[in-house]
Amino acid sequence: MLVSDFHYDLPPGHIAQEPLPDRAASRLLRLNRLHGNWQDGIFREFPGLLRPDDLLVVNNTRVFPARLYGQRSGHRAQPLSPWNPAARDFLRGRVEVLLTGQLTGDPGSDGPASYEPNEWQCLVRPGRKIGVGEKLYFSGTSSENASVGEPSSGTPPELEAEVIGRGSFGERRIRFAPVADFFARVERIGHVPLPPYIDRADRAADRERYQTIYAHTRGSVAAPTAGLHFTPEILDRIRQRGIEIAEITLHVGLGTFQPVRVEKVEDHKLHRECYEISAEAAHAINRAKTEGRRVVAVGTTTVRTLEYAAGLAAERAGADRVEAGRGEADAFIYPGHRFRIVDALLTNFHLPQSTLLMLVCALGGKDLVMNAYRHAVAAGYRFYSYGDCMFVE
Repeated sequence: MLVSDFHYDLPPGHIAQEPLPDRAASRLLRLNRLHGNWQDGIFREFPGLLRPDDLLVVNNTRVFPARLYGQRSGHRAQPLSPWNPAARDFLRGRVEVLLTGQLTGDPGSDGPASYEPNEWQCLVRPGRKIGVGEKLYFSGTSSENASVGEPSSGTPPELEAEVIGRGSFGERRIRFAPVADFFARVERIGHVPLPPYIDRADRAADRERYQTIYAHTRGSVAAPTAGLHFTPEILDRIRQRGIEIAEITLHVGLGTFQPVRVEKVEDHKLHRECYEISAEAAHAINRAKTEGRRVVAVGTTTVRTLEYAAGLAAERAGADRVEAGRGEADAFIYPGHRFRIVDALLTNFHLPQSTLLMLVCALGGKDLVMNAYRHAVAAGYRFYSYGDCMFVE
């Protein structure tokens, strides 16, 4: 299967640069697999599209300000810890770091556990120039002006890191110097990691708007965007209909947004992303499957988590169920996949030739989904993270 089979033409003007003032006002394209057709609507109608016995599963991950702007030192720069004003001439220029996954340390603590080795997988720019052994210094540098936020004479940087490993396509492994309040500092100086197709700097409002209203487990570098449409009123209407809601966690990292750089779909490999399924959620999901009820996933991240966990359970027990626990998921789902858990999906519109589009095609049928995408383009739908959505059932 060729990656190019999942291409569609999208004029740049269709890419949403701003969220709508009302989350629930987004358009919704309802895709019916049984009848092979679609219907235009708005997201506010979504509660009425669910069946009373459905189980709705959401990803409760919380985006943190994972984009850091700072300065880098050359290989022969003298150490700047403690901060040495006389050494400022050794700083070599501006650097941008996107933290994509914590490798060691405690992601849930700002206390003493943060003194343990704190290593991260990240993407850096300029990628070619930053080598192993370089030191990076972060002090709240602005995304628009590298000079804004530079430490004044005698003022130490908020965070210091050393590059300890190098990967391809700008990937690095970095180790932060120990601080007691690491995440508090990241929250203070970091930037919301808006996707590159949003052609503007992040703003204060994005800290709340690029977040689902049920997000509470910190760890993602991108929002599970299908959930951005929900409001408290929409959730209340869903619960009033007696529809059960379960929460799982998948922290969005490189596995979600890495581009596909191969010609054949089968040759692509996903990065692993941390997930957790509670005992309560696993029980609700397995009960729904046993009772023949639909499991409706909100977002492709939820789909990948449930199908990965079901694959593990099938290897151990041979049944279509999930087990409670945490781990690292790397389920790459494309047409031909047999879905063990997910019956329906609420999702945003995705990039051409992306793994997320392939997943939607796996559930909805490639030809039907691609034709629906072309309809969405012609009908003026807003695409990607801050855009409209599709319900595949």
